[in-house]
Amino acid sequence: MGFFSPEIGIDLGTNNVLFYVAGRGIVLREPSLVVVRGDTKREVNAVGEDARLMLGRMPAGFTPIHPIRDGVLADFDMTEVMLRYFIRRAIGVNFIGRPKMVLGVPSEITAMERRAVEEAVRRAGGRLSHVVDTAIAAALGCGLPVYEPLGSMIVDIGGGTTEVAVISMGSLVVSKSLRLAGNAMDNAIIAFVKREENMLIGDRTGEDIKIDLGSAIALSDPQRAMVRGRDLVTGLPQTMEIDSDQVHEALQEPLREILGAILWVLERTPPELGADVVRTGIHLTGGCAQLPGIDQFIAAETGITVQVARNPMDCTVLGAGYLASNLELLSRIGKNHPMTE
Repeated sequence: MGFFSPEIGIDLGTNNVLFYVAGRGIVLREPSLVVVRGDTKREVNAVGEDARLMLGRMPAGFTPIHPIRDGVLADFDMTEVMLRYFIRRAIGVNFIGRPKMVLGVPSEITAMERRAVEEAVRRAGGRLSHVVDTAIAAALGCGLPVYEPLGSMIVDIGGGTTEVAVISMGSLVVSKSLRLAGNAMDNAIIAFVKREENMLIGDRTGEDIKIDLGSAIALSDPQRAMVRGRDLVTGLPQTMEIDSDQVHEALQEPLREILGAILWVLERTPPELGADVVRTGIHLTGGCAQLPGIDQFIAAETGITVQVARNPMDCTVLGAGYLASNLELLSRIGKNHPMTE
């Protein structure tokens, strides 16, 4: 029956979009990016990976657009265009019914933002079965006992948002959503290099530095790398050396904000569920869960064991895909709003 109405789980992230199709697994992983030509009448030139390859190499008249920002729609029309393109890439056009979709969204998304997501999916050709909190989808995707009367703590650190939640019996008991995550870490590195070295580097370079040298804890054997940018004094191209200690220093501010959200949730978790969290640990998902030492950093500050999921970037889409394949489980997800700030 998948031929008539495919079942799809979607992780609509700030930096990447992932599609899970029932019976096939993860079939699409593309950057959340569109390149258009023109200002008033925008003509779509490239979407996804094709658009990413054009970054920094485009002539005048071309503009890169990130349709999703901080986990919510920043450009409705481009989100619709991007989703329609990805749906066709994921399942083709040889289906009769509109695909059934389960989509993960931040827990503190507003009603207006939620309606915008639903409308964009509908216009792109999908039939949205349910919008589920990202934290619940990520917890399901990493194998936590979401539906049991047991407290499980999930920290999902993506590109634009960080979701922190304690889950029990299919509901978020306490949660906090930060519109700060991997991109904020990139920006912190860019600002550090600008402030300390008087050099301007681009977004991609900032992300590369984070991947190559970033660490949540100071390394005993610092690593070094050469970075190219533009000297802010002369305006000429410049090359400089940066080490992992400098990157570690630059990352402290966003990491402390994420830690603050974790502590906020722990302080408001009911005692019985808090005891469960102490016993089972904190589970990290999302792309930035791969930042070296972030589990040790959180464990040292909270006194609780921290585990990084096996495939942290895939957890949300795997959970959404699981729900899309088992739609009867959606009725067991709590409708009550969790305690939030």
